[in-house]
Amino acid sequence: MSTLIKHEILGEMLNSTGKGFEQARAEGKEAFESQGFPTNKSEEYKFTAISKKLEQSIQNFGAAESFEVTAEDVKNNLFEGYTGDVLVFTNGHFQSSLSSEVAGIEVALLSEKSDTPVGSIAKPAKDPFCALNQAAFTDGIFISVPKKAVVEKPILLLNFNKAVNGQVIQPRVWIEAGDFAEVTFINHTVNLSDVTYFSNKVVEVKGGVNSQIRFYKLQNEGKNVIEANNTETDIHKDGRFTSVTISLSGELVRNNLSLNIIGSNSEGNMYGLYLLNSKSHVDNHTNVDHTVPHAESNELYKGILADQSRGVFNGKIFVRQDAQKTNAFQQNNNILLSEDAVVNTKPQLEIWADDVKCSHGCTTGQMDEEALFYLQARGIAKDQAKGLLLYAFAGEVLEHIRDESFREYCTNLVQDRLGSKF
Repeated sequence: MSTLIKHEILGEMLNSTGKGFEQARAEGKEAFESQGFPTNKSEEYKFTAISKKLEQSIQNFGAAESFEVTAEDVKNNLFEGYTGDVLVFTNGHFQSSLSSEVAGIEVALLSEKSDTPVGSIAKPAKDPFCALNQAAFTDGIFISVPKKAVVEKPILLLNFNKAVNGQVIQPRVWIEAGDFAEVTFINHTVNLSDVTYFSNKVVEVKGGVNSQIRFYKLQNEGKNVIEANNTETDIHKDGRFTSVTISLSGELVRNNLSLNIIGSNSEGNMYGLYLLNSKSHVDNHTNVDHTVPHAESNELYKGILADQSRGVFNGKIFVRQDAQKTNAFQQNNNILLSEDAVVNTKPQLEIWADDVKCSHGCTTGQMDEEALFYLQARGIAKDQAKGLLLYAFAGEVLEHIRDESFREYCTNLVQDRLGSKF
């Protein structure tokens, strides 16, 4: 993307920003102007030409405004059996009148919490789209779970998107959990638009000592969406953070997920499943930074790709010199159902400590013909046998979703996709 277009886009976006966070916006603008949109010469975006896709598909880089949805719309888009709280957003703008009053939890606009250290966790210098969001977000949501609070039911972040003329949606979310707090978030987006638009989201998560945070994300907005996501968390002493990302559609989706393990006896878990067909492209980039001793991380991403779809996985684990007794596991497995489907996978370990247990690996192949023959030999039809094997492959990720209603919803989506042979 040319420098001229880059400055035109940034200028148009900055004209749409809200008030407040001037220093954070200035830092974001400086970082974005320094990095620019990534090109295919950028190692981090080598297999994902998102800048070219934006230049071809997005004509209006202005911020998408909020729009009206009804309580009935919200009700109709809840998972069957869901009993938790709901926070509603339209084009990234928080709608308090349609949202639950979550007992004991502080929920406010970021503009009302100007002392929030925006950009202190998801630093804009690390990624150009993180920088772009920080330079140009109009407002965001602040969620604070107090010390020792145990939120038994999940909190659903329900996003309704309806961009006009390919506008840009730039949600900003700050989540913090106090010491010994426990909470689950589900991020789900409903696309009400049939045009291509760009969603550029940043979520910063600050965990307290011995906090337990779960963050589930479902990406199923359709085949016209270009999406960039940056989610980053600080995990403190005795804390645990678990992420599950389910990607089922999107013209081009980039997910950056980073865990900063900065407290001993802490644990970070990252699970992902991508079921892709047609020409969908999903790129998962993960980063785990072990900086202290006696901590653990687990990572499992699985992909099933059909037609001309493309998947990218790049997982990095850093074990710093002081991070002795680290236990880190990383695995990426893929099944290709078409000769035209492509996956690029690159698990990475960089270790400076000498007393650690670390492993990583990846596999890419087709259906297990022996297992398929075994099932057919026992009277199971070939199509049904394929579906059983593929679901067993995918189910290892789904089982990490603890909320029953959301797990059942995702399971049904996956089974429908596998049953229709994509």
